[in-house]
Amino acid sequence: MRSIPDPGFPSDDGSAVPAVAVALREVAAGAPVHVAIAALCEARVLVPVVAMPGEVESDSAGQARDKTADMAAVLLTGGDGRRALLAFSDLTALQTWDAQARPVPVPTRDAARAALAEGADALVVDVAGPVQVPIEGDTLRRVAAGQRPVRDAAGWAWAAPVQ
Repeated sequence: MRSIPDPGFPSDDGSAVPAVAVALREVAAGAPVHVAIAALCEARVLVPVVAMPGEVESDSAGQARDKTADMAAVLLTGGDGRRALLAFSDLTALQTWDAQARPVPVPTRDAARAALAEGADALVVDVAGPVQVPIEGDTLRRVAAGQRPVRDAAGWAWAAPVQ
């Protein structure tokens, strides 16, 4: 019998982490996206998994039906061919995008690592809005490494992970 590891969020009710909710409102009001990314680096996101048809069989009447189904994380391909792993700040945002998707709570760092492992170019948080937060390129690699953006006197810098 396999056991599912504890995701580390025992009292999570699917609501946005308060600091993330505040940061998303600030970005909606015109703050730079790094405000949201900084908050997300200290929080969990919900990565959606959806059922994918597996093996198909036919019944005695010749009707096809799914014999098995697999669960998979969602990669979105943009018009330019780049791919992104999707994540959401809260259950409402996830259900707005797809009410059938199952939420898997993970630290944002782990979602960024998964995006890179899947060969994705980005992690997009809240793709259906109201505030979409793309984490891509060098920013994605830094978040996956455990770094986070911090504001200093000169603007934005990167803080190394605490060891």
